[in-house]
Amino acid sequence: MRALGILPALTLLWPSSALAAACDTERPGWDGTPANTISEALFLASSLPAAVLIVATALALRFRSKWGGLAVVSGWSILISLRVFDTDPTGIRQMATIEGCIGSPTLFIGLVTAICIGTILYTAPMDRRTND
Repeated sequence: MRALGILPALTLLWPSSALAAACDTERPGWDGTPANTISEALFLASSLPAAVLIVATALALRFRSKWGGLAVVSGWSILISLRVFDTDPTGIRQMATIEGCIGSPTLFIGLVTAICIGTILYTAPMDRRTND
């Protein structure tokens, strides 16, 4: 019968999101609600590099600059590569994902892909052949 008293004590010691030091490191101020793809996309889009790239993309589209378009597509590619191929030897990011404070970046990657495709298509040089 003593085992029944030990089980509730062990459940209090089991790792949970309240005890996650990884979430304190990766997402300070996390309120405990599990992150989903939408919240992760909003978090990634509100970062400083993404905000700079959004403004630069808007300027490249406004002026229909093929070189500006190339620059912002390269910038988006670098940002996504750093996010996807992030090597974390400590495993903190993986632990934070397991605890639920980091969601899947799939939606953000898809939106960035759409932005890049649209930028390439919109800023591509037009065919200026004349019919003689």
